[in-house]
Amino acid sequence: MNSIYSDIQRSILNNEKLLAVLIDPDKFSVENVTSFFKKVNQSIATHIFIGGSTVEDKVTEVLVSEIKKHTKRPVIIFPGDVSQITDKADALLFLSLISGRNPEYLIGKHIESIPILKNTNLEVLPTGYILIESGKQTAVERVTKTQPIDRSNIQKITDTAKAGEFLGMKLMYLEAGSGALNPITNKIIAKVKDEIQIPLIVGGGIKNIVQLESAYNSGADIVVIGTAFEQCESFFDDLKK
Repeated sequence: MNSIYSDIQRSILNNEKLLAVLIDPDKFSVENVTSFFKKVNQSIATHIFIGGSTVEDKVTEVLVSEIKKHTKRPVIIFPGDVSQITDKADALLFLSLISGRNPEYLIGKHIESIPILKNTNLEVLPTGYILIESGKQTAVERVTKTQPIDRSNIQKITDTAKAGEFLGMKLMYLEAGSGALNPITNKIIAKVKDEIQIPLIVGGGIKNIVQLESAYNSGADIVVIGTAFEQCESFFDDLKK
């Protein structure tokens, strides 16, 4: 069986752009899974990310179990905390918040997760996570008590991404934050993509097809959309296969 990471690499080599639908268990009801995933399955979405900054225990596992009944797309945990890890999913983004300096989110939570991960078959995907200023304070900023990198400091953003790659990260995630006022700029995406050799994920603040295409054209390999779907499921109409 091919790994999810290998499939991502293969898609990039074939110039295929990937789209992850991000679902926050704290904001999404299990009762909506059937109708929501009818639209997901008819769209160009390739991956499902599950996670949020603050989610009650066991909620993620229940939601993932239900989602797996309705789609064959890979379900990947995008954890805000160790409590969101469940072996009902296919993989886990092993996020290190390399834009911040809070040791809990650089390595502390990772150590805490090991006893859980050792008892799962989850594919673990080491991911550098870079929070970039987006015009408002985000949940990630509040929960992790870290400051985002100023969007005007492109050199620092680029150097941080390259440092993450040198540390052995397999994916790099540029995050504007859920409900961001401004998505990651084309210039930032292009500069980071030009610097690193690993797949680039971009998320936060993307609200329409124009912004989605712009992110792809600037170099994003995977674009993550969450809030836009929460607020308007008709967005899927623009994303049909």
